[in-house]
Amino acid sequence: MLTAVPSHLFSAKNGRVDSEDRRSRHCPYLDTINRSVLDFDFEKLCSISLSHINAYACLVCGKYFQGRGLKSHAYIHSVQFSHHVFLNLHTLKFYCLPDNYEIIDSSLEDITYVLKPTFTKQQIANLDKQAKLSRAYDGTTYLPGIVGLNNIKANDYANAVLQALSNVPPLRNYFLEEDNYKNIKRPPGDIMFLLVQRFGELMRKLWNPRNFKAHVSPHEMLQAVVLCSKKTFQITKQGDGVDFLSWFLNALHSALGGTKKKKKTIVTDVFQGSMRIFTKKLPHPDLVESTFMYLTLDLPTAPLYKDEKEQLIIPQVPLFNILAKFNGITEKEYKTYKENFLKRFQLTKLPPYLIFCIKRFTKNNFFVEKNPTIVNFPITNVDLREYLSEEVQAVHKNTTYDLIANIVHDGKPSEGSYRIHVLHHGTGKWYELQDLQVTDILPQMITLSEAYIQIWKRRDNDETNQQGA
Repeated sequence: MLTAVPSHLFSAKNGRVDSEDRRSRHCPYLDTINRSVLDFDFEKLCSISLSHINAYACLVCGKYFQGRGLKSHAYIHSVQFSHHVFLNLHTLKFYCLPDNYEIIDSSLEDITYVLKPTFTKQQIANLDKQAKLSRAYDGTTYLPGIVGLNNIKANDYANAVLQALSNVPPLRNYFLEEDNYKNIKRPPGDIMFLLVQRFGELMRKLWNPRNFKAHVSPHEMLQAVVLCSKKTFQITKQGDGVDFLSWFLNALHSALGGTKKKKKTIVTDVFQGSMRIFTKKLPHPDLVESTFMYLTLDLPTAPLYKDEKEQLIIPQVPLFNILAKFNGITEKEYKTYKENFLKRFQLTKLPPYLIFCIKRFTKNNFFVEKNPTIVNFPITNVDLREYLSEEVQAVHKNTTYDLIANIVHDGKPSEGSYRIHVLHHGTGKWYELQDLQVTDILPQMITLSEAYIQIWKRRDNDETNQQGA
């Protein structure tokens, strides 16, 4: 903003700022802005001093520089290269350097919206009702929400999980509106809240209908993951999707102020169910009530024999066979080096969104083995009433689920790659996303893949089957 204004610029008649003000509004260099090089997905730090403080983006070449005072990096850049239009990445104000005046021009609003997309309650309510394609600045069309995520090096395991979570409507809606979480009190020096902020920013970018490009780089989100997980999850090393999902949901829950028992958050409202665990143990059996964020489904061991053509037979198993673990009757043996005991599981509360993790990997002393068994599952209409204990069946009006996201692991255990199938609620169509690639896919094709993580949505009273499956 203008502070000291020389007295000769005041017109005495109405006491307003004359020529300086006009100059602050109309900048002759606006046509030098190059929107095709602007990318606000990366960390907001100066490309020379690597400082986060007072970072500006040069809107001509897209680089970030610090400050705008006389000897600052942004000022020197503007003189050296004749790049004159800069945006303060924190205050979202535009400046012309080296003259150092603020530019006020409504034609720049599309740039601030890409840097910081915002959503009204009405826009959020309509997200799942529309099937309108958006056009990016480079001419490519995309469906907001069905957007590729950049694989920086080996972070496709995290990308697939983030894509899946961004297509869970109540979780997405909560994070699209920053007011929902910005006033949560955190202890001083707590870095975990960074996860919440970055996840919110990523949600808003993925659902931005006015983006300049049809993909998003999860760079800042993943940097927060590396920092908050103390490098357990890396950008440069392939991780495990289920481990990441489990850590991420628990970290989000506690960063939003949630606790194990009492305090709930959006994460537990959406995903948390409960079960009874019966343990047959000598001298006396044990019964505990436990909550869960996801259910682990065990695959039958894959056969080792080959058929006559020397090909390994890929076994198949129906989803309901592996769900039998939770019917309260099936017993599963657990071994520790001290003792053996049997456990039975029975569900007592079904969450609005249910996550299945299909246990494909087993670690033994030397290496990780992958079970290639294909799970045959319907895409809609999976009724889980029989897995609930009898006394809670009456309380659960709705126990029917439809699939909304399916994460697949292809290839060898330690190398392999991840891709994801998601349902776009507005169009009712399925899409396959693998890093930056987005393609539509027939629902029948989804069941042929080596599913690893699935998210199912519970039907509400008025909902019938809306999908084309």
